[in-house]
Amino acid sequence: MQGVKLIGMLFVASAMAGLFSALASAGQAQSKEATAPVVVQPGAPGEPSKTLPASTRATLPPLSEADVEFMQGMIMHHGQAVEMTALIPSHTDNKALQALGGRISRSQSDEIQFMKRWLAERGQPDSMAMPGMPDMDKSDHPMTLMPGMLTPEQMEALRKAKGAEFDRLFLTGMIQHHTGALIMVRDLFETAGAGQDAELFDFATDVDTGQRAEIKIMEGMLEKSSAEEKR
Repeated sequence: MQGVKLIGMLFVASAMAGLFSALASAGQAQSKEATAPVVVQPGAPGEPSKTLPASTRATLPPLSEADVEFMQGMIMHHGQAVEMTALIPSHTDNKALQALGGRISRSQSDEIQFMKRWLAERGQPDSMAMPGMPDMDKSDHPMTLMPGMLTPEQMEALRKAKGAEFDRLFLTGMIQHHTGALIMVRDLFETAGAGQDAELFDFATDVDTGQRAEIKIMEGMLEKSSAEEKR
């Protein structure tokens, strides 16, 4: 009799162990399902969204030639702005201009690095290829300027100026320079199929907003300087 009871107890214990194991496995499966990433693809207007497999990986949007040219051109454009700001410490004691120049230099240097990374990720060079002039921007050949960029003559005049004259030439030159960047952004967004890349769209929008604000600051500095000269 005792043997029968013992066998029964062993049977119950085995059954309970199996039940606990099954429950634990189910709990782990539910936990994995709960923590698994959910990838949702928004549907087109009027269409439902789609749930994609967790293994789905993001892909870069189709490459637009206009996007690439914009980034390459803006690297050259920003490069000249950084060159202009590098003259400030040795050409003027104007503290307000020094502060402005430092801000422009830092922001545009950072943006140059962003644009180079963006191009490299897409297998594109960071400078425009010019037929017959592979190193055009580093040679003595005349360089095709992006909108608003200062001519060699304007840059030479800026290098030779000092004090108040430098301040005036810098501010008028940088306003011209920033206005050119706004034109480049406008042309990008007016080109069919361009500006669709999310990173590029955000960057170009920030360039437009930031440089409009800096133009207003520089115009105010010019007006203040002009008013002081008339006293």
